[in-house]
This record gives sequence, C-alpha cells and structure tokens, in this order.
Amino acid sequence: MSTDTVMVRVDHVSMRFNLGIEKNFSFKQALIDLLSPSKRKAKKEKKDFWALSDVTFDVHKGEVVGLIGANGAGKSTMLKNVAGVMKPTRGAVNAFGTVCPMIELGAGFDPDLTAKENVYLNGAVMGYSKEFLEGRFNEIMDFAELWDFIDVPVKNFSSGMVARLAFSIATLVDPEILIVDEILSVGDIAFQKKSEEKMLSMIRGGTTVLFVSHSLAQIEKLCDRVVWLDHGKVVDIGDPKDLCKRYTEFMGQK
Repeated sequence: MSTDTVMVRVDHVSMRFNLGIEKNFSFKQALIDLLSPSKRKAKKEKKDFWALSDVTFDVHKGEVVGLIGANGAGKSTMLKNVAGVMKPTRGAVNAFGTVCPMIELGAGFDPDLTAKENVYLNGAVMGYSKEFLEGRFNEIMDFAELWDFIDVPVKNFSSGMVARLAFSIATLVDPEILIVDEILSVGDIAFQKKSEEKMLSMIRGGTTVLFVSHSLAQIEKLCDRVVWLDHGKVVDIGDPKDLCKRYTEFMGQK
C-alpha cells in the first residue's frame, strides 16, 4: 500500500513510567535527595519502567489490526498513545482521521446523574451537539436496551449496563479510526454478540480499527494483521492465524 493510505503511524514509540517515586515523597526525603542528587538519580533510574520500547507499525485505511500479548505487554498503553490519551516518551504517533477511542467504557460518566443525563454529558464530551443527541436519543437507548432504567442514576448500574450505554454512545457515528480495548467481552452474551455485529458493520463501512483482545478467536476472526507485543517490544507483525498459533505455543511454554 502507498503511504497516502496510512491512517495510523506509530514511529519508534517508547513509553516510560516511573514507579513509586511520588508515592514515597516526603519533605525529609526531598531534603535528602537535594543533598544527594546522585542517589536521587540512581533511585529514579532503578524505578523507571518502559511500558513500550521502540514500537513501529502502520495501520492502513480500512484495515483491522490486532494487538496481542500477555498482561503488561503494553497493548493498552499503545492504544492510549494512538488515542491521544498519553504522549510517548520517545517517538511519535500520528492518526490521520477522526478517532473514536473505546477505552475504559463509561469512565467519563457522572455516577450521580441518570442514564439520560449521562447520554447528553458523554455525548457532549465526544463533540456531539444537543440537537444531534436529541435526534439520535431513541437509537442510543434502543441499542443499549436500557429504557426501563432511563431515569436511574448510573451509580446503581451494573458494570455491564454501564458498558452497554457507553458503547451505544461511542458507536453513534462511524469514525474513520476506531480504537477498541477489550470492549467485546463486556456485558452479557447477547450484548457481546450485538456489539461484535456493530463493529463488523463499521469495518464493512471502511472504518480503520486498532483492536486489543485476549480472545484469540476474535483476533483471528476480525483482524487483517496482528502486532505481537512482549514486555513493550514488538515480537513480530503478520498474519493473525500464524501469530496467534505461535503466541499460544509461546505462552504454553511459560
């Protein structure tokens, strides 16, 4: 494919976190660190954690790319960088189109507000006008199947109900780039099937997708290519069936 079809470009991305420095802060410790800068530097370097290390790949228009790897491999961190929630320590991430991040569904809800109020709140955060949301409100509630709870505060919802409402708002329009983190495993079995069908519909409509799931069956079914991460580094990029087989064998040896 030519470069003009690239929708997401991840260019030598590294992401560093520092573990525990702020947690253990005290004025006494700050004074000691001030008088002993070499010890402060050594302690900081010791607690540096690289969640991603020199990761490079492209996602092309209409392509579905899956990220696989064990817990802590850097998959969700990578998605948050693409979504713009985080900025890489090194390297660059570019998204060439409108991005819809389905990460931590419902995180933007106000638990004290009702389902109806949260539709307008969350929709406004996503850039939808009140008029647009009013015109599509019935569609949102129909998909979420939450009409009986429309005036109930979200704090009284189960996690599955929250996910259903958030998914219904997030998929209201077809974005150019969809960032998906384990959302197809939320809710009951019927809603999982429904959400997968919705995502397949978006894919058929030409939406570019970057997808994380621990379900290798979903990865093989939905993805055109796979990026295999391990401890923040790219192990390989290639065919979903081949890489999922190799990944399964790799995990079986641990």
